[in-house]
Amino acid sequence: MQRASVVFRASGTAASRFSAAHGRVLCTGLGVRNASNIRVVTNTKRPDAAAAATPDAPSTPSTTKYVESSFSDNKYTSSKPADKPAFDSDTAANGDLASALFNPAEGYLQGSHWSTSFQGMATEPFESRISDVLMAPITESEIEIKPDGLLYLPEIKYRRILNRAFGPGGWGLVPRGAHSVSGRTLSREYALICLGRFTSQARGEQDYFDDGGLATATEGCKSNALVRCCKDLGVASELWDPAFISQFKAKYCAEEWVTHAVRGSKKRMWRLKTRQWEYPWAKK
Repeated sequence: MQRASVVFRASGTAASRFSAAHGRVLCTGLGVRNASNIRVVTNTKRPDAAAAATPDAPSTPSTTKYVESSFSDNKYTSSKPADKPAFDSDTAANGDLASALFNPAEGYLQGSHWSTSFQGMATEPFESRISDVLMAPITESEIEIKPDGLLYLPEIKYRRILNRAFGPGGWGLVPRGAHSVSGRTLSREYALICLGRFTSQARGEQDYFDDGGLATATEGCKSNALVRCCKDLGVASELWDPAFISQFKAKYCAEEWVTHAVRGSKKRMWRLKTRQWEYPWAKK
């Protein structure tokens, strides 16, 4: 592995200190530590102002000293939390929500490794009690259908299943980056952590139509990512089974032509047989 080489130049003793005992260079104001190969360059000549203040100090010629230090381990052993990227959401772009959503510092987990870690992934199966809860057949009466014919389980149902399996506080969604936007679609990557183990990762997305809807869109992103992550745990897996989808639609759903009450346009849409069309759509 290639070792980096860093050179620091400073005057007198005001800017740099070198500790050979610990193999570290502490540079005031530079925030540099644990470099693999460092050269400290110091100028021992006093400034004129300082020399005038100490007339008894002997005059020394200007010299340059080089101190070499190489470290083979170069491990991160400090307990100091990771530095949070500098960002002031109160002043940037007038502190509006959009500026906070799209900056890399938003959602930054200071002192945590979960924003990048895969710790505990595929180490062992969850106990049988948890697996039984996660992979239990879904109740057909809880399934909904969108007008375009897509079957889905309301997001709150996924949360309840996770709470039954792991207990409240035994699972969580961790953002793995800042929000991004493409056209009018907001998205963000999330990881699902269960009992301290990385379980799954997915990108949630949500459409929005104006900046006033960004707060709601961020929650939609999170919920969508949760549903996608739960697929890896086998939650509501029937909703991705073509055979189950066909049988459910034939038994519980109806596809009909409906008319928009304002525009007068017609469209073929799906509904549950137990539901009626709601305004502005009506069957004529």
